[in-house]
Amino acid sequence: MNKAARTEWWESLPAGIRDEIDGYILQDSLLGAVTIITAIGLVPHRIGAATAQMIASDRYLHYGDLVAREPESPLDLESLACRAAGCAGRIVAIEAIWDGDTVRDWFVRLLAITSDPVWETHMATIYWSTAKSYLSEEENLRSRHPIAVAAERAGGALAAHLSVPFHFASPDTPDDEAPRWRP
Repeated sequence: MNKAARTEWWESLPAGIRDEIDGYILQDSLLGAVTIITAIGLVPHRIGAATAQMIASDRYLHYGDLVAREPESPLDLESLACRAAGCAGRIVAIEAIWDGDTVRDWFVRLLAITSDPVWETHMATIYWSTAKSYLSEEENLRSRHPIAVAAERAGGALAAHLSVPFHFASPDTPDDEAPRWRP
């Protein structure tokens, strides 16, 4: 479905449905918006998840900075160590894993892996903007992805501080199916 057809479909919706979808968009809930779009558009208009994501993306672009994005995670060692101190269980590793979506593109999640109980606890999410503000402008990244460099630095520093291994299976190429850390 091209942009003009998506716009025409959007404008044909009742105001209440448009308001509901826009409410999800303004709360930065892509999944909520896509769920509504596919629920009302799949049968009568053959709008599946991919087209629903394009329609939601159009709405994100429409609202721009008005979307209530989640705050950026701090990457300084003191903040990460404070988060790690709140983990239930003994931290046995810090892991960086790629993730992504159609709106924000690729990002990295830093996780603390614990034993007793076996669990993973979110430490930080590193988006492009997070990485750029964390890294200095003068740094030579040698054509590396700034998100990966920021994840390696912040995650590596936290792992060293905690005296545990740091694992990042795919630091040079975004890959959300890269092998996970194993003890």
